[in-house]
Formats: sequence, structure tokens, C-alpha cells
Amino acid sequence: MTTAEGFAPAKINLTLHVTGQRADGYHLLDSLVVFADVGDRLSYDPGPQMGITVTGPFGPGVPLDRSNLVWKAAEACGWTGHIHLEKNLPHGAGIGGGSSDAAAVLRDLGGSAELALGLGADVPVCLSQAPQRMAGIGEVLAEVPTVPALDLVLVNPGGHVPTPDVFKALAVKDNPDMGALPEFADREQFVEWLAAQRNDLEAPALALAPQIEGALAALQGADLVRMSGSGATCFGVFADEARAEAAARRIATAHPDWWVVACRSFGRV
Repeated sequence: MTTAEGFAPAKINLTLHVTGQRADGYHLLDSLVVFADVGDRLSYDPGPQMGITVTGPFGPGVPLDRSNLVWKAAEACGWTGHIHLEKNLPHGAGIGGGSSDAAAVLRDLGGSAELALGLGADVPVCLSQAPQRMAGIGEVLAEVPTVPALDLVLVNPGGHVPTPDVFKALAVKDNPDMGALPEFADREQFVEWLAAQRNDLEAPALALAPQIEGALAALQGADLVRMSGSGATCFGVFADEARAEAAARRIATAHPDWWVVACRSFGRV
């Protein structure tokens, strides 16, 4: 019997400050993370053996064996059976991808939060869909309850940007953190604060993948434009749903080979 369908939302790093590097090579981060109403979907058929089927626009190339984080997460939960993954998010795109999928499996199959970090640095933050501040290597989490929902356009111009390469190209690795977060009274105050923050990986990612510059340029006219994670997905913050959808249509028409979607982030709960 198939269980209820699970949802793995896109993870968006509204900010990403790289604040140091540990002796073991892991980078220390300070990031404000939100999740959006676009993502991958999963369903489960219990059985004696593990297996994965992947469909969806970004299904080709996704591993179907134990190297897939979905498989590893199910095993960590002590579950066996067949998982169907509908891959709607581009992979290697700075918006969660496999980490969000793995977190969805932990949620859906009753896995503990303690299992998350062993699956990957981004998996713990993906366990909750609430806005969160993520620090350390990803294990230090705090909900930020005054972050409002945002109307966004996500744009990925294509091309995989390997995260290790981006971090390696980062010249300065001990940058300032976000400081104390204020309590945001409204959307306008939040966007004003957000504009003063950074993604420290944007410059090195641009050097490695010049197409990111085109995605940032296509989003001009938004209240705020920035790259998410280590790229190549960029986001624009728009005043309302209608403006976001109009911008998404315009960009998709001009660049039919790009992944472009209007969405809304999950805000204060």
C-alpha cells in the first residue's frame, strides 16, 4: 500500500555569509533560509527490497542506487521498499535538491532529527519548512518567526555549479556574520534589511559560471535580486504575486531554455 505523498520544497538562501573555515575543511556559514511552494514530490511502497524510480523534468541523470540521498535517508530510518521521486527542481542548483528530498524522507518515514546531519550539511535545515537562521556547518538552527512570506521568481540558466569548486574559489573565508536579527514589523522593513546582507558565494560562482550574470540581469526590476546557495539559481523578490508571475512569463519567453518559476515562500508561522 502506497503511503501519502511527501513534498520536498525548494530551499532558498536569502543570505549566505561565509564566516570561517574549520581545520577539517568545512566552511562556517550564517544564512537566512526560507522554503517555497515549488518542489519535488515523493511516494512510498513498502516492501522487502529498496528501489527508486525517478520521473519529472529533472529526472534524467539522478542516481537510482544507494548513492542517492533518498535511498540513504530511507535506510537510516530502517525502512525498505520502493520510492517514487518526481524531480521538479534542478539538481546542483543551490536550492536544496537532494538535501530537501532526504529531509522529506526523514519526515515522511519517521526518522529522527539526529540522522539528518549524517546525510549532509543542508539536510537539518530542510527538516522544517519554517524560516530559519542556519549557522555552523548547518547544524546550528534557529527559527526566525517574523520573516514574512515573499513572492519570488526563481531562475536557473542551466549548468551545474559544483559547490566545492565555488568554496575553493572564495578568496576571503572569514567574513562578517549577519549580526543580531531584528524583529521585522512588515515586508518592507524585511526587504530593506535583506538588501544590506550578502551571498558571499555569488562572486566566485559568477567567475566559474558566467551564465549566472545573465540570470541576475533578467531579474532586474525586482525589489531585490540575489543568487541562492552556491548557484546557479537566482531569485528576485517582487511586490506581489501578479508582478512575480508577469516577470516569470517575460523571462521564460526570452529564455525558453532556462528554468523559470514564480512561487511564494513560507513565511511566519
